Amino acid sequence: MRTDAHRTGNHIVVVGAGLAGLFTALKLAPLPVTVISPAPFGEGASSLWAQAGIAAALAEGDTPEDHAADTVRAGAGIVDEAVALFMAREARQRIEDLLRYGVPFDKDLEGRLALGHEAAHRTNRILHVKGDTAGRAIMGAITEAARATPSITVLEGYTARDLIVRNGRVQGIALAPADRDSDKEGLVLPARAVVLATGGAGQIYAITTNPREARGEGVAIAARAGAVIADAEFVQFHPTAIDIGRDPAPLATEALRGEGALLINSKGERFMRAVHEDADLGPRDVVARAVYREVVGGRGAFLDCRPLGPALVDDFPTVAATCRSAGIDATQEPIPVAPAAHYHMGGILTDAQGRSTVDGLWACGEVTSTGAHGANRLASNSLLEAVVFGARVATDIAAAVPPLPSRNFASVARENDPVRHDAEPEQTLRRTMSAEVGVIRDAGSLSKALATIVTLERENDGDPQLANMLTTAKLVTAAALTRKESRGAQFRSDYPTSDEGQAKRSFLTLSKAEEVAREAAGVSSPPQLRVVSQG
Repeated sequence: MRTDAHRTGNHIVVVGAGLAGLFTALKLAPLPVTVISPAPFGEGASSLWAQAGIAAALAEGDTPEDHAADTVRAGAGIVDEAVALFMAREARQRIEDLLRYGVPFDKDLEGRLALGHEAAHRTNRILHVKGDTAGRAIMGAITEAARATPSITVLEGYTARDLIVRNGRVQGIALAPADRDSDKEGLVLPARAVVLATGGAGQIYAITTNPREARGEGVAIAARAGAVIADAEFVQFHPTAIDIGRDPAPLATEALRGEGALLINSKGERFMRAVHEDADLGPRDVVARAVYREVVGGRGAFLDCRPLGPALVDDFPTVAATCRSAGIDATQEPIPVAPAAHYHMGGILTDAQGRSTVDGLWACGEVTSTGAHGANRLASNSLLEAVVFGARVATDIAAAVPPLPSRNFASVARENDPVRHDAEPEQTLRRTMSAEVGVIRDAGSLSKALATIVTLERENDGDPQLANMLTTAKLVTAAALTRKESRGAQFRSDYPTSDEGQAKRSFLTLSKAEEVAREAAGVSSPPQLRVVSQG
């Protein structure tokens, strides 16, 4: 691995150094690749935070078809069944890749891979590492593999600002220092191919389990370049973020409930038994709404891990340590929990090879909407999707790397403009999204959010990071307002039931989202950061 990307002449650019991005880069070897990492290499990725594990039908009696069926069932009627099936069928091969890269998945006493149970899976098929450290262990192994790969160059401390489009094709990317106080200058990298693997958008919400780097920038810059965004309204709220006032909120993994932990309120009542036939192991959207209602109803929501006994400390060390740091002994008292923005099922529309609707632009991981998750992601399918599509993107690019574009980019949108930043508008956006576009929504709350977004855009032109967050927030909110039903992670109190006539994926362009926002806010379109088109 090298760290001098701006001098190497690498022309396949992967934006994002989480699991999807690094797996793509590894699979592209020996083709030279530049990986853009906003945080120090090996830090800052949402993949690091994944506690549960990765799903794969490896057990005797389990099949990819059964795994796909559970995925479709959880996705509330809009999963692309063909995508779910090939993802499940390719899981074994991708797990073998991860084992070769050194991922130390848990094994039983006979040395076989140990498989755990999580919500909405009808059998044990989740691979863990030391109970709740899968994300960090997988990323540790993948990071070391990338360090040992000469074809991979990592450029640290930069974030994507805009895509460079020429003659309808992405031919480069404009980067800005991730640290606003850095003395680094912006860069423009020409590219034969750009892969966006920038992760999720949880940080557009005030309460989220996502790291600060997960601001939705990939969705925003792709949308400005003309890419279609799919299923943007479907934001999954994890039902059991540990409610101790931290940002981001630490997570109490779903695997705890798979091992016997129970959801209770302050009266000790197991409220999920009256909500869903699977009780505590119901689909995430159902559990999140139930937890939300207990919290706003003043009854509180708690995860009771006492049934696990002292084994909790050894089997789930991350959760146990987090609770200890907040003065909670999870073996003796219930853990306070609340829903938090956790995973965006929506994102850049891609085909089965990870191609977006814009030539020269591929994407993989949480930034995408592949059709695999539908309206509600099945537990532990996110890491699987990252590696399955990372491999597919690499195969597609390697088969036909396009010609190298000219380096003569005359200008980049606002590249030399002074960048200003005020923290308060960002916090206003995050509070607005949590309050108005959260677990439960309606037309009034969504219209109010769009009006706030439009106002923030008008008042804060010149802050590219905020502009990207506002763009993604606008896409999420406009899509939620347009879908006049409840389905999966989208619950509208004014349309509380599903409408089979709307049992299909949603597709949105930025221009359409602008129209929805203008109508909801009753104002003209706000100024936008432009994507440069030269030709």
